[in-house]
Amino acid sequence: MKGSCLELDRNSHHVFRIMYHFVWIPKYRHKVFTEPYRSSLKEIIATITYDYNIELVELEVPIDHIHMVVKSVPKQCPSKIMQIVKSISTQKFFQMYPEIRKKYFWGGKLWTQSFFVETIGNANEEVIRKYVRNQLKKMDHSEERAKQLKLI
Repeated sequence: MKGSCLELDRNSHHVFRIMYHFVWIPKYRHKVFTEPYRSSLKEIIATITYDYNIELVELEVPIDHIHMVVKSVPKQCPSKIMQIVKSISTQKFFQMYPEIRKKYFWGGKLWTQSFFVETIGNANEEVIRKYVRNQLKKMDHSEERAKQLKLI
């Protein structure tokens, strides 16, 4: 994952700067992405994006959803990016963790069909990247607060 993405990209016919922020959830919104599953899934997604020339800018895996920021080229639409990432990550994740498939995803699908995507402009890129980076801190804070409230 790279630093600032404010520079323009070029190829033989285009000058562009296309970035997407994706959010998607596992089927049934199961809270399965604890360690070691979180780290494995991050590695799987990083490998997929590398293999398919999708530039991964930010990636975070809270317990029940995924946030990903990528840079793209004009020919690559968001739905195709999601199709690639979801289908291959499902296959690889279930190969690594068949017990998770059996326990939570008996229908054979890791992800729901839906996803959220937004384009990122220069003005809000850093805000969104910081938001994605801080997902686990936010989750940890919420869990700690819930534990404290149970003690009362």
